[in-house]
Amino acid sequence: MTFAIGIFDLFTYTISGSIYLAFLGYLVVRLHWVDIGALAGTPVPTLIVFVLLSYLLGYVAYPVGAVVNRVVPRRRERHPRQEFLRRVPTAQDRDYVQADPFLLLSALQLHDKDAAAEVTRLRASGLMLRNCAPPLALGFVAAIVELFLSRTPAMAAGCAVLLAVGFFSLIVQARRLSHWARMKTLELCFWLPDIDERYRVDRNAGGGSSPNNE
Repeated sequence: MTFAIGIFDLFTYTISGSIYLAFLGYLVVRLHWVDIGALAGTPVPTLIVFVLLSYLLGYVAYPVGAVVNRVVPRRRERHPRQEFLRRVPTAQDRDYVQADPFLLLSALQLHDKDAAAEVTRLRASGLMLRNCAPPLALGFVAAIVELFLSRTPAMAAGCAVLLAVGFFSLIVQARRLSHWARMKTLELCFWLPDIDERYRVDRNAGGGSSPNNE
């Protein structure tokens, strides 16, 4: 049986889930529930189980990343449509610019899968960074606890600072990549034939655009 993980699943779920799994591994080792030396000779089937667990953890914890993204204050609001129209004035009268970004991505995937892959890569990278932020916050809490319980408080303090900086940096970079993905979608769809007419027909038939934060 072949088990394949796509780039979106790998970035969005598996990588972030592996960080959750690493944090859980730290807890069980720190609490002396498992001997870390016993894991040195882990067979290949067990590694596959770890990959599956990482994927499941990343999938289950996906909403946590979305909540954290909403809670952390934004330094500035990004408006991809306004920025795109400012950079490309000739698109001011184009109907497609008002369409839902995921509808545009679907059109792009139907027209040119290779071009759409670049947008998918940006989206997946942004979601990966966003979803990796919560386990860093958990690590920060653990580092604060270690600051009082461990024999190396200086190392614990250093880890706490690095994890805090990493947490906020991941959120900021995730938002930037999400913005780039939307900008790239608008830029590529600019060259799609008949996209304005198709969207105009859909909108007149009762469809419309709905905002989406991801």
